Amino acid sequence: MTLERFRNTVAGRPCESATGRWFTTANPFDGRDWAELPRCGPEDAEAAIEAAHAAFTKGPWPAMTATNRGKLLRRLGDLVARDAEKLAAMEVRDNGKLYAEMLGQLRYIPEWFHYYGGLADKIEGGVLPLDKPDVFTYTKREPLGVIVCITPWNSPLMLLTWKLAPALAAGNTVVIKPSEFTSCSTLALMELVREAGFPNGVVNTVTGYGAEVGPSLCEHRHVAKVAFTGGDATGAAVYAAAAKGIKHVTLELGGKSPNIIFADANLDHAVKGAISGIFAASGQTCIAGSRLLVQRSVYEEVSRRIVDFASQAKLGNPMEAATQVGPITTQPQREKVLSYIDVARSEGARCLLGGGKPEAPELAQGWFVQPTIFGEVSNSMRIAQEEVFGPVLSIIPFEDEDHAVEIANDSLYGLAAGIWTTDIRRALRLPDRIRAGTVWVNTYRAVSVMAPFGGYKRSGIGRENGQSAIDEYLQTKSVWINLAEDVPNPFVMR
Repeated sequence: MTLERFRNTVAGRPCESATGRWFTTANPFDGRDWAELPRCGPEDAEAAIEAAHAAFTKGPWPAMTATNRGKLLRRLGDLVARDAEKLAAMEVRDNGKLYAEMLGQLRYIPEWFHYYGGLADKIEGGVLPLDKPDVFTYTKREPLGVIVCITPWNSPLMLLTWKLAPALAAGNTVVIKPSEFTSCSTLALMELVREAGFPNGVVNTVTGYGAEVGPSLCEHRHVAKVAFTGGDATGAAVYAAAAKGIKHVTLELGGKSPNIIFADANLDHAVKGAISGIFAASGQTCIAGSRLLVQRSVYEEVSRRIVDFASQAKLGNPMEAATQVGPITTQPQREKVLSYIDVARSEGARCLLGGGKPEAPELAQGWFVQPTIFGEVSNSMRIAQEEVFGPVLSIIPFEDEDHAVEIANDSLYGLAAGIWTTDIRRALRLPDRIRAGTVWVNTYRAVSVMAPFGGYKRSGIGRENGQSAIDEYLQTKSVWINLAEDVPNPFVMR
Protein backbone atom coordinates (compact mmCIF):
# COMPACT_ATOMS: atom_id res chain seq x y z
CA MET A 1 0.00 0.00 0.00
CA THR A 2 1.40 3.37 -1.03
CA LEU A 3 1.23 5.94 1.73
CA GLU A 4 0.12 9.50 1.07
CA ARG A 5 2.90 11.98 1.78
CA PHE A 6 2.26 15.38 3.34
CA ARG A 7 4.70 18.28 3.67
CA ASN A 8 5.03 21.23 6.00
CA THR A 9 4.79 24.85 4.96
CA VAL A 10 7.54 27.26 6.02
CA ALA A 11 7.85 30.77 4.55
CA GLY A 12 5.13 29.87 2.05
CA ARG A 13 6.98 26.87 0.61
CA PRO A 14 6.26 23.15 1.01
CA CYS A 15 9.17 21.45 2.76
CA GLU A 16 10.34 18.20 4.29
CA SER A 17 12.33 17.88 7.51
CA ALA A 18 15.96 19.02 7.60
CA THR A 19 17.08 15.43 8.22
CA GLY A 20 14.82 13.89 5.61
CA ARG A 21 13.16 11.67 8.21
CA TRP A 22 9.47 10.74 8.09
CA PHE A 23 6.94 9.18 10.45
CA THR A 24 3.60 7.53 9.76
CA THR A 25 0.03 8.07 10.92
CA ALA A 26 -2.57 5.32 11.19
CA ASN A 27 -6.32 4.99 10.68
CA PRO A 28 -7.81 4.09 14.10
CA PHE A 29 -10.63 2.11 12.49
CA ASP A 30 -8.39 -0.53 10.94
CA GLY A 31 -5.02 0.18 12.59
CA ARG A 32 -3.26 0.62 9.23
CA ASP A 33 -0.76 3.34 8.37
CA TRP A 34 -2.08 5.57 5.61
CA ALA A 35 0.16 8.67 5.45
CA GLU A 36 3.70 9.92 6.02
CA LEU A 37 4.72 13.27 7.49
CA PRO A 38 8.03 15.05 8.06
CA ARG A 39 9.69 14.13 11.36
CA CYS A 40 11.00 17.52 12.37
CA GLY A 41 13.58 18.56 14.92
CA PRO A 42 15.09 21.72 16.41
CA GLU A 43 16.48 22.89 13.08
CA ASP A 44 13.00 22.80 11.51
CA ALA A 45 11.48 24.61 14.49
CA GLU A 46 14.14 27.31 14.14
CA ALA A 47 13.40 27.75 10.42
CA ALA A 48 9.64 28.04 10.99
CA ILE A 49 10.00 30.56 13.81
CA GLU A 50 12.49 32.66 11.86
CA ALA A 51 10.09 32.71 8.90
CA ALA A 52 7.25 33.82 11.16
CA HIS A 53 9.45 36.47 12.78
CA ALA A 54 10.52 37.83 9.41
CA ALA A 55 6.90 37.98 8.25
CA PHE A 56 5.92 39.83 11.43
CA THR A 57 8.66 42.45 11.29
CA LYS A 58 8.87 43.24 7.58
CA GLY A 59 7.11 42.70 4.28
CA PRO A 60 3.42 42.96 3.45
CA TRP A 61 1.86 41.60 6.67
CA PRO A 62 2.82 44.39 9.15
CA ALA A 63 2.03 47.00 6.47
CA MET A 64 -1.39 45.53 5.77
CA THR A 65 -4.44 47.35 7.11
CA ALA A 66 -6.57 45.58 9.68
CA THR A 67 -9.45 45.66 7.22
CA ASN A 68 -7.43 43.74 4.65
CA ARG A 69 -6.35 41.21 7.30
CA GLY A 70 -10.03 40.67 7.97
CA LYS A 71 -10.75 40.11 4.30
CA LEU A 72 -8.07 37.40 4.15
CA LEU A 73 -9.59 35.66 7.16
CA ARG A 74 -13.07 35.72 5.66
CA ARG A 75 -11.70 34.39 2.39
CA LEU A 76 -10.02 31.53 4.27
CA GLY A 77 -13.33 30.76 5.98
CA ASP A 78 -15.05 30.54 2.61
CA LEU A 79 -12.40 28.12 1.33
CA VAL A 80 -12.77 25.90 4.40
CA ALA A 81 -16.53 25.84 3.79
CA ARG A 82 -15.91 24.85 0.18
CA ASP A 83 -13.64 21.93 1.19
CA ALA A 84 -15.48 20.92 4.38
CA GLU A 85 -16.37 17.42 3.22
CA LYS A 86 -12.83 16.61 2.08
CA LEU A 87 -11.25 17.93 5.28
CA ALA A 88 -13.81 16.14 7.47
CA ALA A 89 -13.13 12.81 5.77
CA MET A 90 -9.40 13.34 6.26
CA GLU A 91 -9.90 14.00 9.97
CA VAL A 92 -12.00 10.84 10.34
CA ARG A 93 -9.25 8.83 8.68
CA ASP A 94 -6.71 10.34 11.06
CA ASN A 95 -8.58 10.39 14.39
CA GLY A 96 -11.47 7.95 14.04
CA LYS A 97 -14.25 10.28 15.17
CA LEU A 98 -17.63 10.07 13.48
CA TYR A 99 -17.87 11.66 10.05
CA ALA A 100 -21.16 13.29 11.08
CA GLU A 101 -19.41 15.04 13.95
CA MET A 102 -16.32 16.08 12.00
CA LEU A 103 -18.41 17.37 9.09
CA GLY A 104 -20.47 19.37 11.56
CA GLN A 105 -17.27 20.87 12.95
CA LEU A 106 -15.86 21.66 9.51
CA ARG A 107 -19.08 23.37 8.46
CA TYR A 108 -18.98 25.48 11.62
CA ILE A 109 -15.25 26.32 11.55
CA PRO A 110 -15.70 29.05 8.87
CA GLU A 111 -17.68 31.04 11.42
CA TRP A 112 -14.46 31.61 13.42
CA PHE A 113 -12.68 33.06 10.41
CA HIS A 114 -15.69 35.24 9.58
CA TYR A 115 -16.18 36.36 13.20
CA TYR A 116 -12.56 37.30 13.85
CA GLY A 117 -12.22 38.65 10.32
CA GLY A 118 -14.95 41.09 11.29
CA LEU A 119 -13.21 41.94 14.58
CA ALA A 120 -9.84 42.61 12.95
CA ASP A 121 -10.55 46.31 12.30
CA LYS A 122 -12.54 46.80 15.52
CA ILE A 123 -9.42 46.71 17.72
CA GLU A 124 -9.32 50.15 19.23
CA GLY A 125 -7.23 52.17 21.65
CA GLY A 126 -8.35 55.29 23.42
CA VAL A 127 -7.45 58.82 24.43
CA LEU A 128 -6.81 59.15 28.17
CA PRO A 129 -8.12 62.13 30.20
CA LEU A 130 -4.79 62.22 31.99
CA ASP A 131 -4.23 63.90 35.36
CA LYS A 132 -1.12 65.67 33.98
CA PRO A 133 -1.21 69.10 32.27
CA ASP A 134 0.01 69.73 28.74
CA VAL A 135 0.22 66.06 27.77
CA PHE A 136 -1.69 64.21 25.07
CA THR A 137 -1.82 60.50 25.93
CA TYR A 138 -3.42 57.63 24.09
CA THR A 139 -3.30 53.83 24.01
CA LYS A 140 -2.84 51.38 21.15
CA ARG A 141 -3.61 47.67 21.00
CA GLU A 142 -0.80 45.85 19.20
CA PRO A 143 -0.05 42.23 18.29
CA LEU A 144 2.33 40.19 20.44
CA GLY A 145 4.49 38.75 17.65
CA VAL A 146 5.13 35.09 16.83
CA ILE A 147 2.52 32.72 18.28
CA VAL A 148 3.18 28.99 18.62
CA CYS A 149 -0.05 26.98 18.45
CA ILE A 150 0.20 23.42 19.80
CA THR A 151 -2.93 21.40 19.05
CA PRO A 152 -4.30 18.01 20.17
CA TRP A 153 -5.49 14.97 18.29
CA ASN A 154 -9.20 14.90 19.15
CA SER A 155 -10.51 17.86 17.07
CA PRO A 156 -7.46 19.07 15.13
CA LEU A 157 -8.86 21.81 12.92
CA MET A 158 -11.55 23.06 15.30
CA LEU A 159 -9.12 23.56 18.19
CA LEU A 160 -6.50 25.04 15.87
CA THR A 161 -9.02 27.54 14.52
CA TRP A 162 -9.87 28.71 18.05
CA LYS A 163 -6.24 29.93 18.23
CA LEU A 164 -5.39 30.74 14.63
CA ALA A 165 -8.32 33.03 13.80
CA PRO A 166 -7.94 35.51 16.71
CA ALA A 167 -4.13 35.40 16.50
CA LEU A 168 -4.18 36.43 12.83
CA ALA A 169 -6.97 38.95 13.32
CA ALA A 170 -4.79 40.67 15.93
CA GLY A 171 -1.89 40.87 13.45
CA ASN A 172 0.37 38.13 14.79
CA THR A 173 2.18 35.46 12.79
CA VAL A 174 1.90 31.79 13.65
CA VAL A 175 3.81 28.51 13.85
CA ILE A 176 1.55 25.45 14.23
CA LYS A 177 2.66 22.20 15.87
CA PRO A 178 -0.18 19.68 15.37
CA SER A 179 -0.38 16.39 17.24
CA GLU A 180 1.84 13.72 15.73
CA PHE A 181 -1.26 11.48 15.62
CA THR A 182 -3.44 13.84 13.56
CA SER A 183 -1.35 16.26 11.50
CA CYS A 184 -2.74 15.68 8.03
CA SER A 185 -5.74 18.01 8.04
CA THR A 186 -3.61 20.86 9.39
CA LEU A 187 -1.15 20.48 6.52
CA ALA A 188 -4.07 20.32 4.08
CA LEU A 189 -5.39 23.58 5.58
CA MET A 190 -2.12 25.26 4.63
CA GLU A 191 -3.03 24.86 0.97
CA LEU A 192 -6.10 26.98 1.67
CA VAL A 193 -4.03 29.54 3.58
CA ARG A 194 -1.90 29.98 0.46
CA GLU A 195 -4.97 30.07 -1.81
CA ALA A 196 -6.56 32.75 0.39
CA GLY A 197 -3.56 34.99 -0.26
CA PHE A 198 -1.83 35.23 3.12
CA PRO A 199 1.76 36.50 2.74
CA ASN A 200 4.56 33.97 2.98
CA GLY A 201 5.62 33.20 6.52
CA VAL A 202 2.47 34.40 8.23
CA VAL A 203 1.39 30.80 8.94
CA ASN A 204 3.92 27.95 9.19
CA THR A 205 3.81 24.32 10.32
CA VAL A 206 6.17 21.95 12.09
CA THR A 207 5.22 18.27 12.45
CA GLY A 208 6.80 15.57 14.55
CA TYR A 209 7.07 14.40 18.13
CA GLY A 210 6.61 16.82 20.98
CA ALA A 211 9.79 15.81 22.77
CA GLU A 212 11.83 16.48 19.62
CA VAL A 213 10.45 19.89 18.65
CA GLY A 214 8.42 21.15 21.61
CA PRO A 215 11.23 22.70 23.69
CA SER A 216 12.65 24.50 20.66
CA LEU A 217 9.25 25.99 19.87
CA CYS A 218 8.39 27.02 23.44
CA GLU A 219 11.77 28.49 24.36
CA HIS A 220 12.80 30.31 21.17
CA ARG A 221 13.71 33.96 21.68
CA HIS A 222 11.38 35.16 18.92
CA VAL A 223 8.28 33.39 20.27
CA ALA A 224 5.97 35.79 22.12
CA LYS A 225 3.26 33.34 23.15
CA VAL A 226 2.41 29.65 23.27
CA ALA A 227 -1.24 28.64 22.86
CA PHE A 228 -1.68 24.99 23.88
CA THR A 229 -4.55 22.52 24.10
CA GLY A 230 -3.94 19.11 25.65
CA GLY A 231 -3.48 17.27 28.92
CA ASP A 232 -2.60 19.09 32.10
CA ALA A 233 0.71 17.28 32.61
CA THR A 234 1.96 18.36 29.19
CA GLY A 235 0.42 21.78 29.74
CA ALA A 236 2.49 22.19 32.90
CA ALA A 237 5.64 21.35 30.93
CA VAL A 238 4.71 23.87 28.22
CA TYR A 239 4.03 26.47 30.91
CA ALA A 240 7.43 25.88 32.51
CA ALA A 241 9.24 26.06 29.16
CA ALA A 242 7.46 29.29 28.20
CA ALA A 243 8.21 30.78 31.60
CA LYS A 244 11.95 30.64 30.89
CA GLY A 245 11.42 33.43 28.37
CA ILE A 246 8.58 35.17 30.26
CA LYS A 247 6.24 34.34 27.38
CA HIS A 248 2.47 34.70 27.26
CA VAL A 249 0.47 31.46 27.39
CA THR A 250 -3.03 30.21 26.84
CA LEU A 251 -3.56 26.71 28.22
CA GLU A 252 -6.78 24.79 27.52
CA LEU A 253 -6.27 21.60 29.49
CA GLY A 254 -8.16 18.62 30.83
CA GLY A 255 -11.39 18.17 32.71
CA LYS A 256 -13.34 15.85 34.94
CA SER A 257 -16.65 17.54 34.39
CA PRO A 258 -19.67 16.89 36.59
CA ASN A 259 -23.01 16.38 34.83
CA ILE A 260 -25.63 16.81 37.55
CA ILE A 261 -29.16 15.34 37.32
CA PHE A 262 -31.70 16.49 39.89
CA ALA A 263 -34.84 14.53 40.69
CA ASP A 264 -37.03 17.26 39.19
CA ALA A 265 -35.27 17.10 35.80
CA ASN A 266 -36.90 15.93 32.60
CA LEU A 267 -35.24 12.51 32.81
CA ASP A 268 -35.68 11.72 29.11
CA HIS A 269 -33.67 14.81 28.22
CA ALA A 270 -31.18 14.33 31.04
CA VAL A 271 -30.38 10.76 30.04
CA LYS A 272 -29.76 11.80 26.44
CA GLY A 273 -27.59 14.65 27.71
CA ALA A 274 -25.59 12.24 29.83
CA ILE A 275 -25.07 9.89 26.89
CA SER A 276 -24.00 12.78 24.64
CA GLY A 277 -21.72 14.13 27.34
CA ILE A 278 -19.59 11.00 27.62
CA PHE A 279 -20.08 8.66 24.66
CA ALA A 280 -20.12 11.19 21.82
CA ALA A 281 -16.63 11.32 20.32
CA SER A 282 -15.92 8.13 22.32
CA GLY A 283 -15.40 10.30 25.37
CA GLN A 284 -12.37 11.97 23.80
CA THR A 285 -13.25 15.55 24.62
CA CYS A 286 -11.88 17.75 27.38
CA ILE A 287 -15.46 18.66 28.33
CA ALA A 288 -16.64 15.04 28.61
CA GLY A 289 -19.25 14.69 31.36
CA SER A 290 -17.39 11.73 32.84
CA ARG A 291 -18.82 12.21 36.35
CA LEU A 292 -22.60 11.78 36.33
CA LEU A 293 -24.00 13.05 39.62
CA VAL A 294 -27.55 11.75 40.17
CA GLN A 295 -29.88 12.64 43.03
CA ARG A 296 -30.43 9.62 45.25
CA SER A 297 -34.20 9.41 44.74
CA VAL A 298 -33.81 8.84 40.98
CA TYR A 299 -30.37 7.19 41.03
CA GLU A 300 -31.57 3.65 40.25
CA GLU A 301 -33.97 4.77 37.53
CA VAL A 302 -31.43 7.02 35.80
CA SER A 303 -28.72 4.35 36.01
CA ARG A 304 -31.04 1.79 34.45
CA ARG A 305 -32.11 4.13 31.66
CA ILE A 306 -28.53 5.09 30.80
CA VAL A 307 -27.38 1.48 30.71
CA ASP A 308 -30.33 0.53 28.49
CA PHE A 309 -29.67 3.46 26.15
CA ALA A 310 -25.90 2.99 25.93
CA SER A 311 -26.17 -0.79 25.44
CA GLN A 312 -27.83 -0.16 22.09
CA ALA A 313 -25.03 2.06 20.76
CA LYS A 314 -23.62 0.85 17.45
CA LEU A 315 -19.84 0.65 17.21
CA GLY A 316 -18.37 0.60 13.74
CA ASN A 317 -16.84 2.43 10.81
CA PRO A 318 -16.90 6.14 11.67
CA MET A 319 -17.52 7.01 8.01
CA GLU A 320 -20.89 5.18 8.07
CA ALA A 321 -24.00 7.12 9.08
CA ALA A 322 -25.33 4.30 11.27
CA THR A 323 -22.25 4.26 13.52
CA GLN A 324 -22.69 5.96 16.89
CA VAL A 325 -19.38 5.18 18.62
CA GLY A 326 -16.06 5.14 16.82
CA PRO A 327 -12.60 3.93 17.87
CA ILE A 328 -10.15 5.55 20.24
CA THR A 329 -7.83 7.80 18.25
CA THR A 330 -4.50 6.32 19.32
CA GLN A 331 -3.31 2.91 20.44
CA PRO A 332 -1.59 4.26 23.58
CA GLN A 333 -4.78 6.07 24.55
CA ARG A 334 -6.82 2.88 24.20
CA GLU A 335 -4.42 1.09 26.53
CA LYS A 336 -4.74 3.96 29.01
CA VAL A 337 -8.54 3.76 28.93
CA LEU A 338 -8.49 -0.01 29.45
CA SER A 339 -6.07 0.39 32.37
CA TYR A 340 -8.45 2.86 34.06
CA ILE A 341 -11.27 0.33 33.69
CA ASP A 342 -9.11 -2.17 35.58
CA VAL A 343 -8.36 0.46 38.24
CA ALA A 344 -12.07 1.17 38.70
CA ARG A 345 -12.81 -2.51 39.27
CA SER A 346 -9.94 -2.84 41.74
CA GLU A 347 -11.26 0.13 43.73
CA GLY A 348 -14.70 -1.42 44.10
CA ALA A 349 -16.72 0.35 41.41
CA ARG A 350 -19.41 -1.89 39.90
CA CYS A 351 -19.27 -2.28 36.12
CA LEU A 352 -22.81 -1.91 34.80
CA LEU A 353 -21.96 -2.02 31.09
CA GLY A 354 -19.00 -2.72 28.83
CA GLY A 355 -15.62 -2.83 30.46
CA GLY A 356 -13.33 -3.97 27.66
CA LYS A 357 -12.78 -4.40 23.94
CA PRO A 358 -15.73 -5.27 21.69
CA GLU A 359 -15.93 -8.89 20.57
CA ALA A 360 -17.24 -8.28 17.04
CA PRO A 361 -14.64 -9.62 14.56
CA GLU A 362 -15.16 -6.68 12.19
CA LEU A 363 -13.87 -4.35 14.93
CA ALA A 364 -10.86 -6.45 15.90
CA GLN A 365 -8.28 -4.45 13.95
CA GLY A 366 -9.50 -1.10 15.21
CA TRP A 367 -8.76 0.63 18.51
CA PHE A 368 -12.21 0.27 20.05
CA VAL A 369 -13.33 0.32 23.67
CA GLN A 370 -16.88 -0.59 24.65
CA PRO A 371 -19.05 2.16 26.12
CA THR A 372 -18.46 1.51 29.81
CA ILE A 373 -20.54 2.55 32.82
CA PHE A 374 -19.58 2.20 36.48
CA GLY A 375 -22.00 2.49 39.37
CA GLU A 376 -21.38 2.67 43.11
CA VAL A 377 -18.56 5.15 42.45
CA SER A 378 -17.17 7.29 45.24
CA ASN A 379 -15.82 10.69 44.22
CA SER A 380 -12.54 9.82 45.94
CA MET A 381 -11.85 6.98 43.50
CA ARG A 382 -9.25 7.52 40.79
CA ILE A 383 -11.90 6.85 38.15
CA ALA A 384 -13.72 9.95 39.47
CA GLN A 385 -10.67 12.14 39.99
CA GLU A 386 -8.40 11.48 37.00
CA GLU A 387 -9.11 12.23 33.36
CA VAL A 388 -9.69 8.99 31.44
CA PHE A 389 -10.41 10.57 28.03
CA GLY A 390 -12.46 7.67 26.78
CA PRO A 391 -16.01 6.25 26.80
CA VAL A 392 -16.09 5.57 30.55
CA LEU A 393 -18.83 6.99 32.79
CA SER A 394 -18.84 7.10 36.60
CA ILE A 395 -22.29 7.44 38.24
CA ILE A 396 -22.16 9.08 41.66
CA PRO A 397 -25.21 9.58 43.94
CA PHE A 398 -25.89 12.78 45.87
CA GLU A 399 -28.47 13.79 48.46
CA ASP A 400 -29.29 17.46 47.94
CA GLU A 401 -28.06 20.61 46.20
CA ASP A 402 -25.31 21.34 48.73
CA HIS A 403 -24.02 17.79 48.43
CA ALA A 404 -24.03 18.01 44.63
CA VAL A 405 -22.00 21.22 44.71
CA GLU A 406 -19.54 19.69 47.18
CA ILE A 407 -18.93 16.69 44.91
CA ALA A 408 -18.84 18.77 41.73
CA ASN A 409 -16.16 21.10 43.09
CA ASP A 410 -14.12 18.30 44.68
CA SER A 411 -11.77 18.04 41.69
CA LEU A 412 -8.46 19.39 40.50
CA TYR A 413 -10.24 20.41 37.31
CA GLY A 414 -12.83 23.04 36.45
CA LEU A 415 -13.46 23.10 32.73
CA ALA A 416 -17.19 22.46 32.41
CA ALA A 417 -20.31 21.25 34.20
CA GLY A 418 -23.90 20.34 33.38
CA ILE A 419 -27.08 20.85 35.42
CA TRP A 420 -30.41 19.17 34.66
CA THR A 421 -33.42 20.66 36.45
CA THR A 422 -36.86 22.17 35.83
CA ASP A 423 -36.47 24.54 38.79
CA ILE A 424 -35.72 27.98 37.31
CA ARG A 425 -34.41 29.26 40.63
CA ARG A 426 -31.90 26.42 40.79
CA ALA A 427 -30.99 26.95 37.14
CA LEU A 428 -30.05 30.56 37.94
CA ARG A 429 -28.54 29.95 41.37
CA LEU A 430 -26.41 26.85 40.93
CA PRO A 431 -24.03 27.99 38.14
CA ASP A 432 -22.66 30.61 40.54
CA ARG A 433 -21.62 27.84 42.94
CA ILE A 434 -19.89 25.58 40.40
CA ARG A 435 -16.17 26.22 39.90
CA ALA A 436 -16.01 25.73 36.14
CA GLY A 437 -15.41 27.90 33.10
CA THR A 438 -18.57 26.71 31.31
CA VAL A 439 -21.83 25.62 32.93
CA TRP A 440 -24.64 24.22 30.80
CA VAL A 441 -28.22 23.99 32.08
CA ASN A 442 -30.49 21.43 30.41
CA THR A 443 -27.99 20.96 27.60
CA TYR A 444 -24.44 19.69 27.31
CA ARG A 445 -21.38 19.86 25.05
CA ALA A 446 -22.46 23.02 23.22
CA VAL A 447 -19.91 25.57 21.98
CA SER A 448 -20.14 28.82 20.05
CA VAL A 449 -17.69 31.14 18.37
CA MET A 450 -19.23 33.90 20.49
CA ALA A 451 -18.98 32.24 23.93
CA PRO A 452 -15.66 32.39 25.84
CA PHE A 453 -14.27 28.96 26.68
CA GLY A 454 -11.62 27.99 29.20
CA GLY A 455 -11.05 26.45 32.59
CA TYR A 456 -10.68 27.04 36.28
CA LYS A 457 -7.98 25.35 38.39
CA ARG A 458 -5.87 22.77 36.49
CA SER A 459 -8.16 23.07 33.47
CA GLY A 460 -6.21 26.01 32.13
CA ILE A 461 -5.31 29.65 31.80
CA GLY A 462 -6.93 32.21 29.51
CA ARG A 463 -10.00 32.06 27.28
CA GLU A 464 -10.71 31.08 23.71
CA ASN A 465 -13.69 32.18 21.58
CA GLY A 466 -15.76 35.32 21.86
CA GLN A 467 -14.47 38.87 21.85
CA SER A 468 -12.30 38.25 24.91
CA ALA A 469 -10.17 35.74 22.97
CA ILE A 470 -8.64 38.40 20.75
CA ASP A 471 -7.36 40.16 23.87
CA GLU A 472 -5.21 37.08 24.53
CA TYR A 473 -3.21 37.96 21.39
CA LEU A 474 -2.82 41.71 21.98
CA GLN A 475 -0.79 44.00 24.22
CA THR A 476 -1.43 47.62 25.19
CA LYS A 477 0.94 50.49 24.50
CA SER A 478 0.66 53.96 26.08
CA VAL A 479 1.87 56.92 24.01
CA TRP A 480 2.67 60.29 25.69
CA ILE A 481 3.13 63.54 23.72
CA ASN A 482 4.33 66.60 25.60
CA LEU A 483 2.48 69.76 24.48
CA ALA A 484 4.13 72.19 26.90
CA GLU A 485 6.39 74.92 25.51
CA ASP A 486 8.78 74.91 28.45
CA VAL A 487 10.98 71.98 29.49
CA PRO A 488 10.14 70.57 32.94
CA ASN A 489 12.75 69.95 35.64
CA PRO A 490 14.66 66.89 34.35
CA PHE A 491 15.41 65.70 37.90
CA VAL A 492 11.78 65.43 38.98
CA MET A 493 9.34 62.80 37.77
CA ARG A 494 6.23 64.37 36.30
